[in-house]
Amino acid sequence: MGYRVAVVGATGAVGREMLKTLAERAFPIDEIVALASARSAGQEVSFGDKTVLKVQNLEHFDFTGWDIALFSPGASVSAVHAPRAAKAGCIVIDNTSHFRMEHDVPLVVPEVNPNALKRARRGIIANPNCSTIQMVVALKPLHDLFTIRRVVVATYQAVAGAGKEGMDELFAQSRASFVGDPLKAEQFTKQIAFNCIPHIDRFMDDGATKEEWKMTVETRKILDPDISVFATCVRVPVFIGHSEAITVEFEEPVDLERAREALREAPGVILHDQREDGGYVTPTECVGEDATYVSRLRIDPTVPNGLAFWCVADNLRKGAALNAVQIAETMIALDLIHHKAT
Repeated sequence: MGYRVAVVGATGAVGREMLKTLAERAFPIDEIVALASARSAGQEVSFGDKTVLKVQNLEHFDFTGWDIALFSPGASVSAVHAPRAAKAGCIVIDNTSHFRMEHDVPLVVPEVNPNALKRARRGIIANPNCSTIQMVVALKPLHDLFTIRRVVVATYQAVAGAGKEGMDELFAQSRASFVGDPLKAEQFTKQIAFNCIPHIDRFMDDGATKEEWKMTVETRKILDPDISVFATCVRVPVFIGHSEAITVEFEEPVDLERAREALREAPGVILHDQREDGGYVTPTECVGEDATYVSRLRIDPTVPNGLAFWCVADNLRKGAALNAVQIAETMIALDLIHHKAT
C-alpha cells in the first residue's frame, strides 16, 4: 500500500526534480498531486515516463488526508502553507530556508543524522542548504573517525542554485558574449558568464553572506555544535553541480588510509581519487547522479591534524530533491509516517 504525496512548487526546477526522483526511486505512491501558485495552476508537469499531472492551486488545496508533502515553493510561501499542511496531519519536508534553524524542526541529511527525524513534533522537517548537504555527507565518516574541530570551505556553486532564472541568465549572457550583444545582469550582481561572483545571498553585519552563515550554522546543527566552520561561497558559470574545496582540522592525528577507507564505505559517498590527470570528479560529471563525490584527498601539513579534499554533487538532486525524498523514505523505514491511503 502506498502513500498520498503532494509536491509543492512543482513547476520550479527543484519541484520537477522531486517528481522525477520520486518516479525513479519507485517511491510507494497511491496518489500524487502537483501544486504551485495561482499563476502556474493549469500547467502540466511530468511524473515518470507516462504520467502527466495538471498543476493545482496551492492556495485552495486541502491537505486533509494527504500523507507527505514535499515543499520547494520559496521561503515566504512555505512559511504560510507548510504549517497549514502539518496542521491537517500531513508530514511536511520543506526545502526552503524558512524552518531550518527553528529549534523544534529537525534539519536532516539521512546519511548523517536520521534519528533527528524522531523529534519532528510539529510535523515539519527541514531540508538543509544544498552546499551544506554535500559537505556534511563527506564530513560525517571523517568526524566519526578523528573528531572535527574546524572546517574551512570555499564553494563553487552552480547557477541552478538561483533557479531557472539563474540558468537562463548564464545561457543568455554566454550567447550574447559570442554574438556581440550587451550582457545584462538581472539575477546576479555582476556578469556570471565567464566570471566568478564571491557573493551568494545578502550581506550580513560581519561581512559574511547569508549563504556562508547558513553553511556554518547548519553544519553545527546537523553534525556537531562544537565544530567551527568558515565558508566563502562563490557563484560560478556552471549550470548544475556544486563544487567545494574543503580543509578540515581534527582533534586526533589523521591516518590517510583510514580516511580513504571510511569514505569508500560511507553511505552516499563515492571516493574517486586518483593522483593522475583526470583522476577526480568535476561538476559536469556529477549531473544526474545521486552520490557526493570526493577527490583530491590529501594531508594538509599547515595545520595540526589537517586533511583537504575536493567535493562535488548535483545540487538539484542530492542538494535538494533527492535528500527530501530520502527523508521521506527514512521516515517510512523508521515507522514515522502512518499513511491515510485506503
